[in-house]
Amino acid sequence: MTSHDAVPDLAGLHPRLPSPLEEFTDDRFTRRGLRLLLKRDDLIHPELIGNKWRKLAPNLSAAGRRMVVTFGGAYSNHLRATAAAGRLLGLRTVGVVRGQELAERPLNASLARCAADGMRLHFVDRSTYRRKTEPETLAGILRGIDAEDAYVVPEGGSNASAVRGCSALGAELRGRADVVAVACGTGGTLAGLAAGLDPGQWALGVPVLKGGFLGADVRALQSEAFGGPRGDWWLDERFHFGGYARTTPELDAFAADFEERHGVGVERLYVAKLLYGVVALTEEGAFPRGTVVAAVVTGAPFDG
Repeated sequence: MTSHDAVPDLAGLHPRLPSPLEEFTDDRFTRRGLRLLLKRDDLIHPELIGNKWRKLAPNLSAAGRRMVVTFGGAYSNHLRATAAAGRLLGLRTVGVVRGQELAERPLNASLARCAADGMRLHFVDRSTYRRKTEPETLAGILRGIDAEDAYVVPEGGSNASAVRGCSALGAELRGRADVVAVACGTGGTLAGLAAGLDPGQWALGVPVLKGGFLGADVRALQSEAFGGPRGDWWLDERFHFGGYARTTPELDAFAADFEERHGVGVERLYVAKLLYGVVALTEEGAFPRGTVVAAVVTGAPFDG
């Protein structure tokens, strides 16, 4: 085996797997005869948190010691996780960031963390970014950063390897809940989660972006990873609060109240929207009495 092919020592990072599953008493659920569990993927690793570990680990193993190139917006949790992985494992990383105009501005806290972890940031205009999956456009981006031999991880980390990695999340929850809910960005975690669950269990996806495109993306990811559909899942697209990285005073107040009730930090871009959606569905009577609902905590608040 050459050094180019050597596999990074992911086990040496000591992930906490399976992640804890904790029950919380919440009157909004108990008065309707429901139980609320939180699947604490935020406790897997202090820097490679939640679904980022599950999606990145198989990709980093496949990358060997090659440079890793990936994509994200200015507030991307995925970029931060990839940069942290690069620092921890001694891998070179490049983040291709949406928005050429950002190159002329001071880095926000999220991108500054990426840079501090050694990630080289490359800004591209939004039109090019939209076409980044087209072979010719991708090849041009890689040439422009002298990374033609790099291992490419897609935006959000969602590809067949990541989806198969996330199936372990479903396997850890077999027989533990009737409905397992997860926030969705690019759909890879939901695709894998649903595949890993037992028959009779349902996965619920709460998209944090607007657009109504995610169902097709989840189906495509499952086809790529498993050759066809797997598991039972559905989406509720009402809880994006305006789109990615958007919040409202109502959402902030909800998250702060949840933190006070349960002593769990609530990450705002994904987890707050997930929990809000699960509570709203509960209050609408969407779940029959006796249902055990598990919500996957995929991230922790960013301390900036």
